[in-house]
Amino acid sequence: MSNKNNRSDLKKFFIKLFSIVIAIIIIINVTYNLIFAEKLESINKVLMLNSKDNIEQLKDKLRLEIKKGLEKDKILSDEDAFLIYKFYNKIQKEIINTKKN
Repeated sequence: MSNKNNRSDLKKFFIKLFSIVIAIIIIINVTYNLIFAEKLESINKVLMLNSKDNIEQLKDKLRLEIKKGLEKDKILSDEDAFLIYKFYNKIQKEIINTKKN
């Protein structure tokens, strides 16, 4: 009788173990697809710039973003414009100093 109980308990244990393993695999797969797959796809596109099709797609996307930016009344925020202005002045001073030397 105890031998049958042991086999029954062992059978239940393996069924539960198999179910848990399958659930973990499904969770890992869903997590990967939701979080990492999209990011890895965009990284692969950047890394594959030697393909003419990928270069054309990148050009088209860049043109589209430039058109969207030009349609806006104001492209930069005040803070960004101020930072770019300060950066421009610093570069200009360094160029002038280089010409003097």
